[in-house]
Amino acid sequence: MSPKSPVTGPLRLFHRILPLGMALLFLPLQPLIAKEAPVELADLERISDADTMVMVPMRDGIRLATDIYRPKDATGKMPLIFIRTPYNFNKIGGGNLQLAYKAVSRGYAVAIQNERGRYYSEGEWEILGNPRTDGYDALTWFADQEWSNGAVGTLGCSSSAEWQLALAAKNHPAHKAMIPMAAGAGIGRVGEFYEQGNWYKGGVHQTLFSVWLYSVQQQIYPRFPAGMEQEDLQRLRKLYDLSPDMPEVDWKKQLKKLPALTWLDDAGGNIGPLKDLMARTPDHPDWYAGGLYNDGEDFAVPAFWFNSWFDVSQGPNLAMFNHVRKNGKTRRVRDGQYVLIAPTLHCRFYRIPEHEDLIVGELDVGNPTFPIYEQLFSFFDYYLKKEKNDFKDTMPRVQYYTMGKNEWATADSWPPKEATAVTFYLQSNGHANSLFGNGVLSQDMAGEAASDSYTYDPMNPVPALGGGVCCNAGAALGGSYDQRGIEARADVLVYTSELMEEDLQITGSIHTTLYVSSDAKDTDFTVKLVDVYPDGTAYNIDDTIFRARYRDGYDRQVFMEEGEVYELNLTPMSTSYQFKKGHRIRVEVSSSKFPQYMRNLNTGGNNYDETEGVVAHNTLHHSAQYPSKIVLPVVR
Repeated sequence: MSPKSPVTGPLRLFHRILPLGMALLFLPLQPLIAKEAPVELADLERISDADTMVMVPMRDGIRLATDIYRPKDATGKMPLIFIRTPYNFNKIGGGNLQLAYKAVSRGYAVAIQNERGRYYSEGEWEILGNPRTDGYDALTWFADQEWSNGAVGTLGCSSSAEWQLALAAKNHPAHKAMIPMAAGAGIGRVGEFYEQGNWYKGGVHQTLFSVWLYSVQQQIYPRFPAGMEQEDLQRLRKLYDLSPDMPEVDWKKQLKKLPALTWLDDAGGNIGPLKDLMARTPDHPDWYAGGLYNDGEDFAVPAFWFNSWFDVSQGPNLAMFNHVRKNGKTRRVRDGQYVLIAPTLHCRFYRIPEHEDLIVGELDVGNPTFPIYEQLFSFFDYYLKKEKNDFKDTMPRVQYYTMGKNEWATADSWPPKEATAVTFYLQSNGHANSLFGNGVLSQDMAGEAASDSYTYDPMNPVPALGGGVCCNAGAALGGSYDQRGIEARADVLVYTSELMEEDLQITGSIHTTLYVSSDAKDTDFTVKLVDVYPDGTAYNIDDTIFRARYRDGYDRQVFMEEGEVYELNLTPMSTSYQFKKGHRIRVEVSSSKFPQYMRNLNTGGNNYDETEGVVAHNTLHHSAQYPSKIVLPVVR
């Protein structure tokens, strides 16, 4: 089924309003298949023996609040599925309830645990919850229980996925398998990506992390005395959930305020790590001292990775899969890596409707349903129960959804081996400004030298509309939208191909090289890939951003000099998309996408502690000497 024209009328309003609940996306795993019969707590209680508010001890004596559900009256030993979260799990519900019921009914125990310093867990909180120590100690405790068969599988989406990566580096003997979903914020450095847990992209701060911290960083809060008895904690949790009632914030307005360092203070946020994180450069040594996984470490666990095309960090997520396939600790680990990429927003695998098309932003991507529970439990059955099932024989190594074509596909590797690099060059007659300019995207390199210039004013940045977005409380919308309003701006360069004479599928990483100059010491450059329909509608596919000062590496800052031309190799984009016959490929170039990315004030200073910016006059060069280009992975 082909994508449809933009959604209009009341339905369009609904799809614009829906992402305003983006902050909920970091919540524990939700129901993974739409329209399943809802599970009630009574259903879980009927089939399980529950041991709630178990205070699991860590090596330093701190105890972590944990609920454990085991099949009722089970006599044999069993494997455990372990979900760990920084969020309030005071009463099991939603996806955790659904998952627990399905797992217990299949003979698994399920444990749900709050990270250190969160709600009823003792101690002081750290982002990702001390996975190398607390995560390790929790696995040791679980494996020692009389009901345990010694096999633990970790599972979760977003925050419940990200801590798993650093734990996998510790090679705990009980950690037999893991299913990390949307785990990008657990990756520090992998290959060419230095996103440091979603904080950066191309050296530019992704503001979602600041918004997320507003409701999560709580270093001062009421708590009960350490060492309380389990019975008292079970009673008190019915009276107090210890969850703060945060004042509502209009984040579109809040993120415009300067300096950025005071965003959370000004909003009334609690004390936390924001200011420290703001001051860290993309390769600062402190990033490598916490819970983030980095590619210099071992990785010792078979993993089934779930990712999304319209999510943050899909590039690092896919690079992580490839990294472990090549560098896993043993052959069994390397051979135990699987990945699935769906055409959804962050952690919305579960919201795919069964009998109707999925709309992501304004783009109809067909019906990408898939048997998620069957795949999930087939994987765990193989590794945790050692069942001789057909998982290894039937599970594709890579499953990915091709938008535009609107079909699932499989491959033995990522990207598919048949993907071939095809180069398109950015050209114009010197005026590619806006949709109404003369910018051209061509497979032929430009003959005569030319350039396109525009003015980037940080006080009037290009607005964000769609893309890989999550968790920013509606400050920027995720998904795919008609970009013509953005492309009408003079500070957006637009390069468009001829009509496609046949369908053209791209699947893999998209690399962009720009030759630029500026009269500012430092500025940013953005690139957006767009599908132009026959009626002119222009849907965004993916985008990227890069801060010019990091062109020689994220471990140094080199500023620009007026009159000089610099080569920038931007952070790769990733997708699987089919441009249909009669469509056009379009590339946008600018210097901001705000407030998804923190705007560059162009001073060469820190940005985060500055209150004034300067206007930058930026130029993109294209010629045989300066071949600005985009390289697409084409699957014939």
